[in-house]
Amino acid sequence: MSVFAYKGRSASGELVQGTLEGADTGAVADQLFGTGITPTDIKPAKKLRSEEKSVGPKTNWWKKLNEKPVSPLDVMLFSRQMYTLLKAGVPIMRALAGLQESTQSPAFAAMLQDMRESLDSGRELSAALRRHPTIFSSFYISMVQVGEMTGMLDETFMRLYEHLEFEKQMKENIRSALRYPTFVVVAMTIAIVVVNIFVIPAFVKVFEGFHTELPLMTRFLIGSSNFFVNFWPLILALIAGAVVAFRSYTNTVAGKYQWDKYKFQIPIAGKIILKSTLARFARSFALGMKSGIPIVQGLNAVALVVDNDYMRARVEQMRDGVERGESILRTSIATGVFNPVVLQMIAVGEESGDLDGLMFEVAGMYEQEVEYEVKSLSAQIEPIMITALGVLVLILALGIFLPMWDLGKAALHK
Repeated sequence: MSVFAYKGRSASGELVQGTLEGADTGAVADQLFGTGITPTDIKPAKKLRSEEKSVGPKTNWWKKLNEKPVSPLDVMLFSRQMYTLLKAGVPIMRALAGLQESTQSPAFAAMLQDMRESLDSGRELSAALRRHPTIFSSFYISMVQVGEMTGMLDETFMRLYEHLEFEKQMKENIRSALRYPTFVVVAMTIAIVVVNIFVIPAFVKVFEGFHTELPLMTRFLIGSSNFFVNFWPLILALIAGAVVAFRSYTNTVAGKYQWDKYKFQIPIAGKIILKSTLARFARSFALGMKSGIPIVQGLNAVALVVDNDYMRARVEQMRDGVERGESILRTSIATGVFNPVVLQMIAVGEESGDLDGLMFEVAGMYEQEVEYEVKSLSAQIEPIMITALGVLVLILALGIFLPMWDLGKAALHK
């Protein structure tokens, strides 16, 4: 048996603290519940005392500086664990206490402690989550709020887990597909820099001894190399200026909107971005409807999930249309972002009353298309990379070897 220090609230709401013996924190919590006390914090007494002695202000500052923030993976696992605990009938306070005790992340433990204190002060779980906007999205909080109202909190956490798992899988697939093209582009950039700084200047000394007019391609390479060697600070300044200007523009409301709209038109990658955005919209909208969120409120929450200002404006356009009494089909047609197949499924869903089910089908269709496009992304980019590499090699070969070829022909004629 171990000794645990606890803090809790009595039935009248008064703060109570002390120590109890028990096999673990769960057993101590059961004892406290049996006496009418709702525990808010339970820790091993020895550990608590040692922490109070060893952790000073300086140590706390250093620990906070080196703390890893709560990651999306932590939120995903939290959703899955909450589903399991609530499905098993574990009270929310006890579930959060168990998760806090088992987590290895200090930041996540601190967040759980704050949630427990918020619940202890009478707030709802959704209100406790709302105190951490950088960790939980508005859509996540809205889903939890509806789960509380409908009494389906456990199922809501499971749906959120599946939603976050899909988001994570898509990001990993896109990152994996872009790894090879990124490596090729970086390698080509390094090769161009090395050729301009070291290779071409070495050949220039050889060409100067020919005392003859050099071919156009050779003069072009020499000129580009000289510009690169003499004006590389200007080149770096222009690149840095372009990056800063682009970021400044995309940080404005109009710039972000235009850039998000242009993303859908980027060759090869644009269709993947569009389909993944539509898949996120369809799944989020279906989850909201399935959980009982009103359509207007659901569209308002989904607008914050799509992470694209252009698409967000289209969703808000749908919301405004529904508020005016228009059908979802009509507002969807007005956005101009859905293909005829999706519009047909929306029409059938509205007519049959199974819009959430068909929106899940739409999400699944887009997800399959995104998965296929991501898998074939490398195959689509490879020909472009090979062509660019071939052109680069051809330019270098013609520029360097043509003068030597002309010199060899002149020597043979002599």
